[in-house]
Amino acid sequence: MPKVKVASFGVSLDGFSAGPDQNLENPLGVRGGEIFEWFFHTETFTKMHGGAGGEKGIDNDFAVRGFENVGAWILGRNMFGPVRGPWPDDSWKVWWGDTPPYRVPVFVLTHHAREPLVMKGGTTFYFVTEGPEVALQRALEAANGKDVRIGGGAATIRQYLLAGKIDEMHLVVSPVMLGEGEHLYRDINLPNLGFKPTETKHGERATHIILTR
Repeated sequence: MPKVKVASFGVSLDGFSAGPDQNLENPLGVRGGEIFEWFFHTETFTKMHGGAGGEKGIDNDFAVRGFENVGAWILGRNMFGPVRGPWPDDSWKVWWGDTPPYRVPVFVLTHHAREPLVMKGGTTFYFVTEGPEVALQRALEAANGKDVRIGGGAATIRQYLLAGKIDEMHLVVSPVMLGEGEHLYRDINLPNLGFKPTETKHGERATHIILTR
């Protein structure tokens, strides 16, 4: 059975998954990049940017696992880019440049329609205005028996958690406190939703926790 999962999702010690004031210079919000320091040093991240080297080890092993058996992604609008409101044009092409790392269909939740965006490397972005349920249906169909990864951000993950659609979450707890930003656990009671920790490992720069339902 395919899973709907969250993977490699960074969280601060005080529960924030992004800092405040996201913009072009701060795609993860102010100080939000500190949550993902564990990832930026890995071999996986280096390869995404066409480089060589990077750290191997537990952190990298979990980064690799996050891409295994993924047939489609779902992203919130903020994860696609900093543009707000109606699309002024089609000039914004996502944070990652011409060759995003997804390499499968990606469904972007938005209130504003836009034509599909075909990128290099096998990634096509589809902009879904009919809501999270429709996006998930389309993603499962596109995944063709593989898993669907909910990439974030926090608001998107909360939507799918509260709808009971997520089967597994890999959270990466970094030793940093933000104090403000996008809080993952706001209005969420994970035990009541049926989640429990099934795997915990301390990596080189963060702690990896698998929660399953």
